[in-house]
Amino acid sequence: RHPLASFFHLFFRVSAIITYLFCDWFSNSFVACFVTILLLLSFDFWSVKNVTGRLLVGLHWWNQIDEDGKSHWLFEAKRVLAASTEAEARIFWLGLIICPVIWTVFFFTTLFSLKLKWLALVIAGISLQTANLYGYIHCKLGGQKSISRVTSRF
Repeated sequence: RHPLASFFHLFFRVSAIITYLFCDWFSNSFVACFVTILLLLSFDFWSVKNVTGRLLVGLHWWNQIDEDGKSHWLFEAKRVLAASTEAEARIFWLGLIICPVIWTVFFFTTLFSLKLKWLALVIAGISLQTANLYGYIHCKLGGQKSISRVTSRF
């Protein structure tokens, strides 16, 4: 039902990985490669967090800062998700789980090959991908709270 959301859920993730693997072939500029990959990772983080999670599996998470300056993670899960299919849910969860594993492999490869200039980028990739994974796992496991309970505090 949401082929465009499924496409973009995987597009930015796969594009960042492919660009990371083959960037040296297309450009000699480290900065251009770094910025391109970081932009793809950022687009992926935003689109998964704000769009594809809601459309494909009915989950959403966000971080809120209260008056005391404390950070609170809030998780939302729709009870009934009629617009999604089982295939879209599989695409969502497989993309969400496999890509942080790939970035973790890149971390060890970068570390052991002593390409330390790429290490910051790989850590950014791991951080952005695992933040989404963490948020959606909490939504899935702790998402029994309805949206009305979350919004009743406001």
